[in-house]
Amino acid sequence: MFYWVVKAILAPFLHLVFRPWAEGLDNVPRHGPVILAGNHLSFADHFFGALHLPRKVISLGKSDYFTGRGLKGFFTRLFFSGVGTVPIDRSGGKASEAALRTGKRILAEGNVLGIYPEGTRSPDGRLYKGKTGVARLALESRAPVIPWAMVNTFEMMPPGRPLPKFGIRPGVRFGKPLDFSRYYGMEDDRLVLRAVTDEIMYALMELSGQEYVDKYAASARIEMERARRESVG
Repeated sequence: MFYWVVKAILAPFLHLVFRPWAEGLDNVPRHGPVILAGNHLSFADHFFGALHLPRKVISLGKSDYFTGRGLKGFFTRLFFSGVGTVPIDRSGGKASEAALRTGKRILAEGNVLGIYPEGTRSPDGRLYKGKTGVARLALESRAPVIPWAMVNTFEMMPPGRPLPKFGIRPGVRFGKPLDFSRYYGMEDDRLVLRAVTDEIMYALMELSGQEYVDKYAASARIEMERARRESVG
């Protein structure tokens, strides 16, 4: 209920001020489990990614969003709860398995699960290599996978910018469902998981028009920060 209250309050304001657009809404099933696999350009994706959908989108977010203290921690928890985020431990190992179980439970209940396969926001607006958790979920749950491409949100609110730029219209494109039935029963094959993930990322590249980089976004961010420190030093 809280999700719909937040959406009812924010949606008119966002439509009036930013005039967001959406394409391919009919590609998202109206009922049943769905995986929305998206690129992640900006904090603004949390606002505009699901804005036009008539269904609630549940996403998996790091547990740090829900453990902060004081007034800031309270409003952070309130915001992420309001946009449908479920806290998970993303430290790897057993934590990754727990995240997978949570995602499967959400899908088994017939919900829409939003996932960012890159694992973090793009540091420079390009599309980075996807992690294979999305492939595991797709094959084990057998839920349809819809590519979910954010457009212009990086230009409007790049990482590190506290407030969005005005005059830039954010958009989202929903692609055709991807069929991975040929891989069902092969979710323990690492090569299959990589092939499924790469197919999802290719579909996102075509929808978003982004340049693709064959490395993980987290690694690219570390390299950029190191290069910046060296240039300053």
